[in-house]
Amino acid sequence: MPVPKAALLSAKEAKALFAKLAHLPALLLAVSGGPDSTALLWLAARWQKSLKQKPKLVAVTIDHGLRPEAAREAASVKRLAKALGVEHRTVMWKGAKPAAGLPQAARQARYALLAEAAAKAGAAHILTAHTLDDQAETVLIRMSRGSGLTGLAAMAQVSRLPNGAGHISLVRPLLDVPKARLVATLRAAKVGFADDPSNRDPRFTRARLRTLMPELAREGLDASRLSLLARRLKRADTAIETFADRAMAAFADTAPESGPAAFPVQKFTRLPAEIALRLIGRAIARLGDEGPVELGKLEALHAGLKAAQVSKAPFRRSLAGAIVTLGKDAISVEKAPPRRQKALTTRQAGKAKHPEKR
Repeated sequence: MPVPKAALLSAKEAKALFAKLAHLPALLLAVSGGPDSTALLWLAARWQKSLKQKPKLVAVTIDHGLRPEAAREAASVKRLAKALGVEHRTVMWKGAKPAAGLPQAARQARYALLAEAAAKAGAAHILTAHTLDDQAETVLIRMSRGSGLTGLAAMAQVSRLPNGAGHISLVRPLLDVPKARLVATLRAAKVGFADDPSNRDPRFTRARLRTLMPELAREGLDASRLSLLARRLKRADTAIETFADRAMAAFADTAPESGPAAFPVQKFTRLPAEIALRLIGRAIARLGDEGPVELGKLEALHAGLKAAQVSKAPFRRSLAGAIVTLGKDAISVEKAPPRRQKALTTRQAGKAKHPEKR
């Protein structure tokens, strides 16, 4: 059975995708040179030309220094950007590269470099070319890693820049557009693009899951269905967060925004499990120093609290840099004390002193 030809993305559709960004003074476009980001550059430039008041567009290519072809691809993006009347910059990821966890490290470096480039360009919004297919793959990846409701909601159209400056927003205008439509649009416009072989490298999770997509689609679980699942879970997650906010507000006297938190045992026990998990997770994230708590560890903590309440056993556990204690009347969360470190051994008059305990 022949594969149906993908429809081109019209100028009218593109205008609708970028419409909410028209009032901004500057936009930074993350353009690697692949089909998705090349389409982002081409569509954004065409949209900008149709406006009376035009946001400044700055295209940035991050060269991770991992492939010899990267420099040539960056040069191709620069030529296309110049032809479209868009300013372009190439930024290098310098320094040693990790032997393990390379995709994650490269992602973190990319966002950090994009944030720096955005600040230099006077842009508070970074546009990326994530597509419907990327969203579906993200859902599958997070399912495989046991993510909860928040994780399975996957990517949002607009979000804060990961690990970056809080005032910079990450915008994904193509998130509901299938990749095939972008490729068809570029081919119709005779615009070339690069092919990154790492997208098919079986060493990487996303590439392996990507090979499963055609088979899943034949069973009805295509990119559209997976993205629909993400949107529905996001809707549910937003509703639960609203109720979690209300529950936290009800505990405002006992769980202040600063200092240790204390949740009355009886009230906390009556909360639905999902709300209780989020409240205790928020307190640990605020008071600890190890970032967001892994859901599995948070669930284990919650189960331990419940078991201790039933058995009347003492309960005190550290998690993510915080200490959670079950008292007679309250569950307290406080910052964990600094870990003890051995003092340096010093030598004096040829004798070694034993390190003092702190």
